[in-house]
Amino acid sequence: MVQDELKGKPTDQDEGDALQVAEAAAGSRVALGRLYHRHKDAVYRLAYRITGSSQDAEDVLQDVFVGLERALGRYDEKGRFRSWLLKVTARTAQLRLRHRGETSLDEVHRGHGGQEFDSSPRSPDAVIDRIVVQHALARMPEHHRLVFLLKEVEGYRHREIAELVGISVVASRVQLHRAWRFLESQVRAR
Repeated sequence: MVQDELKGKPTDQDEGDALQVAEAAAGSRVALGRLYHRHKDAVYRLAYRITGSSQDAEDVLQDVFVGLERALGRYDEKGRFRSWLLKVTARTAQLRLRHRGETSLDEVHRGHGGQEFDSSPRSPDAVIDRIVVQHALARMPEHHRLVFLLKEVEGYRHREIAELVGISVVASRVQLHRAWRFLESQVRAR
């Protein structure tokens, strides 16, 4: 669904968002609440993927929606609201990482959406490989990790990543390539 919105395909949600956005921009707390309930899961998921921490993702979610009424003044209404909101989320999460001054994943034992990874691996090598990859991701430069997670874990296309992160499609491809090289070097070094 997010991918369709980034492609510019209208959805039923777009029409509901347009009304809620207009009302929220005019100061309606009810409309702001509706936008929050409609988009909070997508905002949290993206923030979690970028920060690697449920606490940071919660903070980003709060920051995005607390500042949303003011930020709506910068929304040009030409694109899909959800796409714009996810761009705001990506930037807010990246700022949180920079201010935090670290790029480590606080919860590397967690998987998509905060769900725990299967704790019964098939072999000791599988456990070691997973730990090596998790530690490599924690050490990976932030911009490479962000593109890697959005592409390989979340399934976004390079064009969508470029739009979310504010980089070119070429830069997204290059960063993904460098992320894979970094992971391979870390795995080989084990």
